[in-house]
Amino acid sequence: MTKRAGILVAAGATVAGLLAAAPAPAAASPASTPPTPGLTWTDCPTENHPTLQCAKVTTPLDHANPSGRKITLALSRVPHTAKTFQGPLLVNPGGPGGSGLSMAGFVASALPKKVASQYDVIGFDPRGVGKSSPRLDCLPGHADPVRPDSVPASLRDERINRDRAAAFARACGEKHGDVLPYMDTVSAAKDLDVIRRALGSEKINYFGYSYGTYLGAVYAKLHPERVRRLVLDSVVGPDDVWYQGNLNQNYAFDDRHKAFAAWVAKHDATYGLGTDPAGVEAAWYRMRAAVAAEPAGGKVGASELEDTFLPGGYYNGYWPYLAEAFAAYVNNRDTEALVTAYDNFGATGPGGDNSYSVYTAVQCRDAGWPRHWSAWRHDARRIHDKAPFMAWNNTWYNAPCASWPVAPLTPVEVTNHRLPAALILQATGDAATPYAGAVSMHRKLKGSSFVVEEGGGNHGITLSGNACLDKHLTAYLTDGTVPRRRGAGEADAVCAALPDPKPLPAAKAAAQSVDNSTGSRLHGLLGPRH
Repeated sequence: MTKRAGILVAAGATVAGLLAAAPAPAAASPASTPPTPGLTWTDCPTENHPTLQCAKVTTPLDHANPSGRKITLALSRVPHTAKTFQGPLLVNPGGPGGSGLSMAGFVASALPKKVASQYDVIGFDPRGVGKSSPRLDCLPGHADPVRPDSVPASLRDERINRDRAAAFARACGEKHGDVLPYMDTVSAAKDLDVIRRALGSEKINYFGYSYGTYLGAVYAKLHPERVRRLVLDSVVGPDDVWYQGNLNQNYAFDDRHKAFAAWVAKHDATYGLGTDPAGVEAAWYRMRAAVAAEPAGGKVGASELEDTFLPGGYYNGYWPYLAEAFAAYVNNRDTEALVTAYDNFGATGPGGDNSYSVYTAVQCRDAGWPRHWSAWRHDARRIHDKAPFMAWNNTWYNAPCASWPVAPLTPVEVTNHRLPAALILQATGDAATPYAGAVSMHRKLKGSSFVVEEGGGNHGITLSGNACLDKHLTAYLTDGTVPRRRGAGEADAVCAALPDPKPLPAAKAAAQSVDNSTGSRLHGLLGPRH
């Protein structure tokens, strides 16, 4: 599940009934479903993916009115090359709001060649995203610095942030009011079946990260007979869509921030911020207070600082870069290092306004949110007292849903007894999609196999350097093999987490350039807030 899209994001952007209910998941009859024309693929190679192809497909804006207005979805493909062809593998990086076009090339190159060559690896921009049309962009510049401090010191401060969120919701309704009723996960899942038909395939294989796991589970509920293989990595809790899921995140991200502080304390010889994790964390909050009073470089205030360090909760590969900026500011009042870190990890880059617009449109429409601000205030204050790192920041990120101009739907119950074995992969310390959600999904998808990264805290764990996890993924995509537990517990297989990173070598620290490891490339595609 996603939040802000920084400049590292190649393309693309957490969580939960009131009025209308979602349509029943019934398959449309041939008479009511017009035929989907085949796709015209054109070469669109990149330096890293020379065989990449692109296409577009039309889909109904309103699937209940298939002969009405059409919209377009942008697709990408790395075609299979092996004699053995296992069909299309649709890949999704999450969000909602994340662009999936670059995911095809990444997945095709990160999987073992023998496996990837047996699939047409298909990336796609969901409705409203990226190169799909229409493209949502509710209020350009909404996240530009310097924003008001996320933690209100008074009711007046709170009102300023409430007004900003309400203005965003109002702008969405004024600019995209004709589209917002159809920006929801069920509609996006029905788009997947349009893509399937356009590909000429009876079934699809699906590989989703983060919010992509929920999208895949909803598709599987609507069309279980159309699912051949289903991989869900870093799983959205299906019982917490979406408001409660955000509250759960607030505690989990605070835990990851404490883990970051402990890592910095462990490497005091490098960073000079002390050997006590609590002392390091206190230094971070003093830094926050300082930039709240005087934004670093006139650009990084308290809210921007939170945005900068939040990606470290998704991926510990960013910790060394964040620690360098942290230490430079605290020890030397180096504002330039903090601005660079913000530009690298926290700033809204190309596509960021679009990603956030789709994020809010889908999440606010998918499920009911409190309509009385007193509920938001109560929960934010309550959680901030125990877990202050992002409680208020996350509140404002989702606050447009308090005044969203379109009535919410009822979330889909994804319980499914009609699927082939699905493969679910989850780190125990994942902050963006906490572990309990994956356990719930495993129980709801009968026959699924649950692979756990014990002690891991990253979000998006396959194709990111863990050979044990990738072994299970590869076996599943090769021939459907999944592990099955032999003892007690939920997990069918357990993989050890990768070691935490080491501090940067001096040359890389001076350059402040992010490495090009598989993990960094994956998390650049997933985006800081998935």
